[in-house]
Amino acid sequence: MTLAFYDRISESLHRELPESSSAALKVFINVGRFEVGQSYVTAKVENRFGDTVKINIEGGRRGIELQETLFKLDGKSPRFAYIATTIGENEKIFVRKLPVIGVKDWLLIYEDDLFLLAVKDAYDELDIRLTE
Repeated sequence: MTLAFYDRISESLHRELPESSSAALKVFINVGRFEVGQSYVTAKVENRFGDTVKINIEGGRRGIELQETLFKLDGKSPRFAYIATTIGENEKIFVRKLPVIGVKDWLLIYEDDLFLLAVKDAYDELDIRLTE
């Protein structure tokens, strides 16, 4: 079976995407619906404690700020996050590698293409794998 990729970046990063079992930390987020703001999108998701938390995706600088109740960090300081999802009906694989730049009350993802695809409602889940 031939995989279809969103772009060359996704194809290249898919090869280095850590296996789910070997990723230092991982979370699979099912996004119900994006709310579109002026320069960002938000969505409400449920954390591992059953609480509702927000994720925010915006363009601009590249990086991710983690939300601690979504990830069991336990003092770990991951350096990179791989974000993967499937885009649209054609199920093209989208992958990005972002530097972890901190921890916040919300999950904040800064990535132009992911933001634009969210505005178009092109995906409804995110697979995030952290590496040290």
